Amino acid sequence: MDDTLDARPSLRARAGTGMSAAMTRGRAEVKLTMAGLTDRGLVRTSNEDAFFMAHLGTGEQWSEDTPVSWRLGDRGVLLAVSDGMGGANAGEVASALSLEKLLEGMRGRVRPKESDADRLRRTIELASRQVRRAAARPGREGMGATLTAVYLRGTTATIAEIGDSRAYLIRRGLLCQVTRDQSYVQLLVDAGLMTQEEAERSPRRNIVLQAMGQDTDVIVALSRLDLRRGDRLLLCTDGLSSMLSDRQILALAQAPTPIDQACLDLVEHAKDAGGDDNITVILAEASGAGLKAATAGDTAEATIRTVQEYKP
Repeated sequence: MDDTLDARPSLRARAGTGMSAAMTRGRAEVKLTMAGLTDRGLVRTSNEDAFFMAHLGTGEQWSEDTPVSWRLGDRGVLLAVSDGMGGANAGEVASALSLEKLLEGMRGRVRPKESDADRLRRTIELASRQVRRAAARPGREGMGATLTAVYLRGTTATIAEIGDSRAYLIRRGLLCQVTRDQSYVQLLVDAGLMTQEEAERSPRRNIVLQAMGQDTDVIVALSRLDLRRGDRLLLCTDGLSSMLSDRQILALAQAPTPIDQACLDLVEHAKDAGGDDNITVILAEASGAGLKAATAGDTAEATIRTVQEYKP
């Protein structure tokens, strides 16, 4: 199939548990309850964001604003958001194609002894090259996309990032940004040349240092998280994180409301704050007897390990 035609991932919802009774027999289950939502915002004329939630064992996919619950199973669950960039409809194509190729690769054959992090890295590197080839076609010059993905399998989550779409962990009433923005202003903050407050107001805050489809191979930032019962993972594009403070995000993401309502509240508050960009969120909660309960010692710092850093 032409890489640039019908580039949106096939996201027909098929409800289910994500794992048969035979597969779970004799094993303490780990369950993920999630919902996602994307919105054009109040300023942009089109939506160049995209997202999906996919069970790699059963083939189920979900891109609805209603919640779904899956048992992780042996193959696991993949969550991803992408924010496209480029003229005309090129940004929309780039984000959709990035997700399509990511999912296609992760559904492929599992290499013996390959770690989840290596598998995710290899797949994203290949997906970026496929987006680059599509960008060589007329009308698609300069297109690219951010990509943040979380692969959950067993009792761990592997987080991958290209660009500045974020992943957060919410645990025991605290919010931790798991990813680090690969942006021009973050580079200045790290160098001590700009404060975080100045970065949030800078007109250059949308400049990313790398993107899917760029001329050179991407460097995938990777980390690994030990899951705890009750953990919530939030994936979002900068249309959310640039509009709301960490305090606001935490309050809305951990509110005692259905998870789909929390997604809606996050999007609506971002729009109330200006809605300058497309807004996309995925919120997922881990549960089940297969996970340990979080204790006071299970801080984000104690349970997140860096696998590969992005160093510009």
